Amino acid sequence: MNNISKKKQHYPVTERLQRYLRDYDREAPLAITYQDLLHFTDTYPLYDRWGQDTLWQTVVYDQSQMHEIYEGLTRIYVQLKSGGNESLMEQLSVQRVDYCTFGNSNPFRIRIVNLLNDNYDYFYFKKADASRIYGLELEHVLSPNRINYLVHGASLIEEHIAGIPGDEFIKHYLSRPNLNRVRLAKEFVKFNERCFALLLGDMRSYNYVVVVTPDFEEEQYRVRPIDFDQQSYEGRKTMYLPQFFKDNNPIVALCTQLLHPETMKQYQNEERTLLFRRIRAARYRLKDLVDCMRKDTISSQEKVTQLREELARHHKVEEFRHCHSMGDLVRLQLKLMVRHL
Repeated sequence: MNNISKKKQHYPVTERLQRYLRDYDREAPLAITYQDLLHFTDTYPLYDRWGQDTLWQTVVYDQSQMHEIYEGLTRIYVQLKSGGNESLMEQLSVQRVDYCTFGNSNPFRIRIVNLLNDNYDYFYFKKADASRIYGLELEHVLSPNRINYLVHGASLIEEHIAGIPGDEFIKHYLSRPNLNRVRLAKEFVKFNERCFALLLGDMRSYNYVVVVTPDFEEEQYRVRPIDFDQQSYEGRKTMYLPQFFKDNNPIVALCTQLLHPETMKQYQNEERTLLFRRIRAARYRLKDLVDCMRKDTISSQEKVTQLREELARHHKVEEFRHCHSMGDLVRLQLKLMVRHL
């Protein structure tokens, strides 16, 4: 069973990473900071539609601060979504600010409402952490998913990723008669392969969502990570394979029941082929990112040593033992995953 480190160390954004973010339009000045949001005066628990405690706290600000904070949050949302077109601000309003006390990033979740049609959206305000940012960038460049985020100083803004949380999907959707179980199994195999290739860890069921898309005959599925806190951080190889997390067992069982081993290999090869094409298409940006990552510290040397040993044994490649950072391991891992295509 996989055991996550109880408290992940926070790694600040280095000057080199800041330059990368600036070069690729990820850095932008923000109207308020993460620290500003911590000045709330009261909280109350937030319950879901079934009356269960979500473990999020809705925060309350003093009247003297609330207008400035809410205006700043609205301005940031427009900056994230519309490139800063402030003419849209008049029709938007902050309905609620929620705070999460568990996990490493202690995020704020902001609910924004369009006053003209009552449609709502979310975005997240988090402490900027270097390993999380590398995870966001690798996902954006090398996965089929696009990621929208902004960084300024010690603050990180992330767009909401829509989908059914994995734990909710397993609990409420997996037994539905109209579920195309083979398609879901196929997507989980490909998701498992992507996470391992990118060394994205901790994909327990509540750290990813399942996106369901109606097709002309049946539904299509895509599994998307929503938490990048454990990008290239843990030392155990199995931490980067979602199949080894206990709460994913129902979907893993579906894969083993419905997919022949040769079929699984086919889907893994399909994902590696797509990964190879993305690497080719974004090779200059990826090189800038990985070069930055190789010179950065985003985990302990003990974990780097453990992971390089386990990957060396897994791939039967001695070159892993010459890697000195998590960035080195990501570079070699990607190279080997697509080498035989």
